[in-house]
Amino acid sequence: MTEARTVAPAATPEDEAIEASIRPKRLDEYLGQEAVREQMGIYIEAAKRRSEALDHVLIFGPPGLGKTTLSHVIANELGVQMRQTSGPVIERAGDLAALLTNLQPHDVLFVDEIHRLSPVVEEVLYPAMEDFQIDIMIGEVPAARSVKLDLPPFTLVGATTRAGMLTNPLRDRFGIVS
Repeated sequence: MTEARTVAPAATPEDEAIEASIRPKRLDEYLGQEAVREQMGIYIEAAKRRSEALDHVLIFGPPGLGKTTLSHVIANELGVQMRQTSGPVIERAGDLAALLTNLQPHDVLFVDEIHRLSPVVEEVLYPAMEDFQIDIMIGEVPAARSVKLDLPPFTLVGATTRAGMLTNPLRDRFGIVS
């Protein structure tokens, strides 16, 4: 062997390109989980016909079953962009506000490990999911004031390996659970 091969935990750009090329992009390419594929197809088609954002989606299950892949498929089928993050990365309400205010109408926001969102961030997420609005505080106490920002309609796709760790208020705001 003339080429040296290094085994490292980080994926190379070549590895990522290969993985992206073989990852399913459409529901009919997403193998297995027939019931999930069928239901998701109905939900996606209904949202497209109404020209609305898809209802918020909670995907749960053990690691490696395709939760992230399904979120990419959902965005591709809807013909929208997907922004991806994870629960532990969103440390402050401002982090979430930055993500939400940069979405375009009907975009998908994918939050992996959604069960790890902090309670403060969850509180900001509730009105964003229900009313497509967020309240942000501007300034310092005692002169701080609350400003309500309108958001474009979007689809939150949350993925978790631990559905039981989601708070009831958060879980109840997902219209589609699979």
